[in-house]
Amino acid sequence: MKLQPMHGRILVEPFEAKDKTSGGIYIPDTAKEKLQEGEVIAVAEDATDEVAVGDHVIYKEFAGTEVKIERQDYVLLAEDDLLAKYVAVDKIPE
Repeated sequence: MKLQPMHGRILVEPFEAKDKTSGGIYIPDTAKEKLQEGEVIAVAEDATDEVAVGDHVIYKEFAGTEVKIERQDYVLLAEDDLLAKYVAVDKIPE
């Protein structure tokens, strides 16, 4: 199924929180943080040109509308709800 957002909306698939800490302690589902990060799945035609499908973005904590499509969770966000996107770098500056 293909979904096309409208009115400047952006469809994001949120990332899942980690199951265990870096120290090896397992985190139960009830204690996991809800991440405000995800991958852009679809962008409305009239949305910003700053993000594209495949970008990893950070969005506001209580932003957007959560939707479930074919047992997969997504978030529909307005352009103003996006805070940043990850940019790939070739090497670490010295």
